[in-house]
Amino acid sequence: MSAQSTKPYLIRSIFEWCIDSGFTPFVSVKAYDYLDLPREYVKNGEIVFNISANAVQDLIITNDEISFMARFSGASRKIQIPIIAVQGIFAKEVNKGMAFSPDNDATNQGNMENLSGISQTDDDPPPKKSSKPILRIIK
Repeated sequence: MSAQSTKPYLIRSIFEWCIDSGFTPFVSVKAYDYLDLPREYVKNGEIVFNISANAVQDLIITNDEISFMARFSGASRKIQIPIIAVQGIFAKEVNKGMAFSPDNDATNQGNMENLSGISQTDDDPPPKKSSKPILRIIK
């Protein structure tokens, strides 16, 4: 039995913190080709959605996806975003939140292929490996 990803739980908690604090929650999504997204708003391979109650309807954040209804250029659309496509969630007013490393989703790559029905290849260079942090005791 493998442990579930913490990512959807962290997304929900940051979302609730934004709402409780009176902030506007925004979610950054990697715009994979297979996702049905409003392409006119995609910049540099990502799209950012305002997911506040004023901007969307029927918001549901499950362990597998974020779904909602929103209007784009006057037309209502149902948006479904796989959790593994979410790059981060943050409060617009204070620019605080949480970004998710693509490394965290490397084990979920097979899940992404199952969701899309299309095998994905990543044109991005592999992430640089950082050295281990060094802890020092300061007296």
